[in-house]
Amino acid sequence: MKVAIISDLHSNRESLEAVYEHIQSQGVDEIVCLGDVIGYGPEPEFCVDLVRGHTSWCLLGNHDEALFSDASDFNSYARAAIDFTRKRMEPRWWSSAERRARWRFLQGLPRTKSIGRFHFFHGSPRDPVREYVLSTDGILNPEKLTDIFSRFDGVAFAGHTHQPGLHDEDLHWHGMDGRDTLTLPLPPGQKAFVNVGSTGQPRDGDSRACYAILEDEQVTWHRVVYDYRVTQQKILATGALPTILARRLEVGK
Repeated sequence: MKVAIISDLHSNRESLEAVYEHIQSQGVDEIVCLGDVIGYGPEPEFCVDLVRGHTSWCLLGNHDEALFSDASDFNSYARAAIDFTRKRMEPRWWSSAERRARWRFLQGLPRTKSIGRFHFFHGSPRDPVREYVLSTDGILNPEKLTDIFSRFDGVAFAGHTHQPGLHDEDLHWHGMDGRDTLTLPLPPGQKAFVNVGSTGQPRDGDSRACYAILEDEQVTWHRVVYDYRVTQQKILATGALPTILARRLEVGK
């Protein structure tokens, strides 16, 4: 088994194209997605189409869910991006079949997936769509992390925080710390909580796109360079997406 896991694409075409090209060179068996295909970025249709066409399955992220529910708990620029995306993607009576198909695809995304000892969420086992499991939780919120570990056996995978790395059973965090790639073991009989990072909007101080490859007993993260300046210009050209969404791509925050 060799599975590429992408997450938090956030309508960023340039980063997704770069990651997809990198994945093609890795000899993977399949690609899966942990959600947040849309939100923040300028090209939701492209990202939805690539996920529909090239992944085995995709989970529901909180930004995907917000298209169809309530984004009142989002900050102002995240809400603005949802409004922008909804206006572009929500079908009208005259809409094309392709536009309707994208909308139905996002509406039908499942919240969880389990394959053997591996369990997949956007957020966490406690709240598959919205709960953040932060890199600092082992130190600042160990009771929360202990409870999360009690709710699964094997290895859990998530996105949502945009922070790539792994919590082990002792609640220690193992992050990338600026590396180009990082491989960590996943021994049978031991628990781990893995965050695969963000393809479209990294937030660990590294502007490069991120994804992970799962094998039977290890996980490997890869950082992929892409031209974020192109995405920045597209965000600014919308006239609707807040400028902070362009600026943050450069600093990875």
